[in-house]
Amino acid sequence: MQRWRDWARTLKRDVVALWLAARDPEVPLPAKAVAAGVAAYALSPVDLIPDFIPVLGLLDDLLIVPLGIALAVRLIPSPVMARLRARASAMQRPVSKAGLVAVIAIWCAAVAWGAWAILRSS
Repeated sequence: MQRWRDWARTLKRDVVALWLAARDPEVPLPAKAVAAGVAAYALSPVDLIPDFIPVLGLLDDLLIVPLGIALAVRLIPSPVMARLRARASAMQRPVSKAGLVAVIAIWCAAVAWGAWAILRSS
């Protein structure tokens, strides 16, 4: 059980490090894009797939976020990532307003598309 807690702490720290990486001038542009996307999604107060939806609700937290973190970490040079992890360890977890806006926009677009599809088929 302790191993899972340590893994969760590491993921939380890496999300904050990726949030910092998206703003760091030493991080290459492709890595910044991936880091920004992963951090915005992981730090968003709203999930794209709500956790109460069976299986899919937890799938994003258990697969998508860790895989996104792994990809972003591979794209960032090791010395830069080590520095960002050290800074992230000393910080509190930020909240991503951009992630919140993106999730709400996706849900609104899905509802609008669904309504359009229903009205069109009637």
